[in-house]
Amino acid sequence: MLILGLDPGTTRIGYGLIKKEKDSLRFVKSGLLKIVSTNQIGRLLDLEKSFSQLLKKEEVDLAVLEKLFFVKNRKTGLMVAEARGILTLLLAKHKIPLLEYTPLQIKSSVSGYGLADKQAMERAILRVLKIKRVEGGDDAVDALAAAVTGATHLLKGRCGLL
Repeated sequence: MLILGLDPGTTRIGYGLIKKEKDSLRFVKSGLLKIVSTNQIGRLLDLEKSFSQLLKKEEVDLAVLEKLFFVKNRKTGLMVAEARGILTLLLAKHKIPLLEYTPLQIKSSVSGYGLADKQAMERAILRVLKIKRVEGGDDAVDALAAAVTGATHLLKGRCGLL
């Protein structure tokens, strides 16, 4: 089963692909969706194009999206929500099941501590997936963490997809 994790943002949308094989997880790839426009409408169009290309290239069985849980800046929160809308719509069009988790749930699942910092999360992902580094920085690490959370919940039968 190919699982796609997504970390939505305004200009940086991280993605991470992992393969769940029986009781093991294998890293496939990670990175950032290509967003080059400087205005919000252009960014949404870039996101739609970039994400559509990724979905056409990869045969994703399940997507896991980080929920928009808390925002300090309302304007930024609205822009992230718009990006989440594009991602959700395209997943629905491709008939890809979607799981959503809060950052706290993802951090707890991957590192064992819901308030883990970026460095702790990266160390946990490197350990769990047995890789040396992650392409795409913190956003890709967060996306891989979302994918690992979805896979872990699948293994434990806690996501309603089994």
